[in-house]
Amino acid sequence: MRQTYLFYDIETTGLSKCFDQVLQFAAIRTDLWLNEIERYNFFVKLNLDVVPAPEALITHHISFEKINNGLCEYEAAKKIHDLLNKPGTISLGYNTLGFDDEFLRFTFYRNLLTPYTHQYADNCRRMDLYPMAVAYFLYKPKVLNWPTINGKSSLKLESLSELNKLATGDAHDALVDVEATVALARKFKADQKMWDYLSGYFDKSAERLRNKDLLEALMLDGSFGVDNSYQSYVLFLGRHNFYKNQTVWLRLDWDLQEPFVINKKDAEAKFLLPPHERFTKYINQDRWNLINSNKQYLSNNPEFLNKLKKHHLNYQYPYIPNLDLDGALYQNGFMSERDKLICGEFHASDIDGKIQILDRASGYLQQQMLRLLARNYPEKVPSQYLDFYREYLSDIEAGNKIIDYRGNLHLTRSNALNRIQELTVRDGDRSPLTSEQIRLLAELQKYLNYNHSGL
Repeated sequence: MRQTYLFYDIETTGLSKCFDQVLQFAAIRTDLWLNEIERYNFFVKLNLDVVPAPEALITHHISFEKINNGLCEYEAAKKIHDLLNKPGTISLGYNTLGFDDEFLRFTFYRNLLTPYTHQYADNCRRMDLYPMAVAYFLYKPKVLNWPTINGKSSLKLESLSELNKLATGDAHDALVDVEATVALARKFKADQKMWDYLSGYFDKSAERLRNKDLLEALMLDGSFGVDNSYQSYVLFLGRHNFYKNQTVWLRLDWDLQEPFVINKKDAEAKFLLPPHERFTKYINQDRWNLINSNKQYLSNNPEFLNKLKKHHLNYQYPYIPNLDLDGALYQNGFMSERDKLICGEFHASDIDGKIQILDRASGYLQQQMLRLLARNYPEKVPSQYLDFYREYLSDIEAGNKIIDYRGNLHLTRSNALNRIQELTVRDGDRSPLTSEQIRLLAELQKYLNYNHSGL
């Protein structure tokens, strides 16, 4: 089976993986030598139940004209799902495992598509250029010119692209960002040995074999920040007892009075390196002093370490009552085989057929189907089936507690309008927005003020 890379990027209405949606999807498929095969770029219509975050709009600059002419979310989700699940696809981007991949997972889930198959089925898997950029920056810096902002190194894609002329066009346009990401990958792949080594971190078997004997390690991740050279010295606590795809690590360069414990998922960001001097050279003496002091404390207080292990190796995410349907992916678990078959028939049927299948579904699945049909095809669904969706829209409008799997509330229209006001006027002065951003916020304000909750 021929493998290909699918470089992709999404622009969204906001950061909520459950309550926001994709507005633009772009991708470039290449062979393993990074020769382009084909590209994709399309926009997605705004769902009635989505309240766009003003901050997102003034970042990606997607106009309502483009949104109104896009695909409905269901059709777009099926198209994206097919692209990521094409046999042999290695899907990747810049910080895709930090945001885009999970965002799409919830998009697939609420559109009754398999959320995880692009990670493992039919020789598919995932990668991410952002953690690779951290490693190149530290250990192979000559492959690229590295930008600085306010005297500090920056690994932002737009800064890398501008300095190295990776792509032309507006940053945060999904296709421009994909073009920049492919160009960045070509820079990295010029050092083939490094590219192959880092790619191994996104293969579960290879990574587990690589890390199996590590009791102490150097963990690389962008979240540690440039001041820490994007790295931390960590101690292995064990493999999680319930989430078998996670290992648990304790930061040793952190005050143990407030232990900093990290759950690392297999074959995802946070690379682990053996604590050899050639890798730890960026740790300064103050951090080494803290590391050694913490190691001595743990040696002298084994009961503290055992208590820490017991808690974090057995910790389970809490059950969230009144969790909204769109945020219940993790809490509801996997579909039954019967439900999978029903979903297969649902996807293969026309609208009339989909409506008939509603009567054979039950519980959460039936509710998901009702919401999907009302959300995407309100003009084709009999009015008696729209009441469920109307009630949901009313709850959003009223600011009722609609929460996601992290306990975060659905953004309300009134809150979004308040944020527009804060962005456009600060302390009585005009905010430092461009005329284009002000125009986009005016568009959003007009949309939010219009009573769009009716069907």
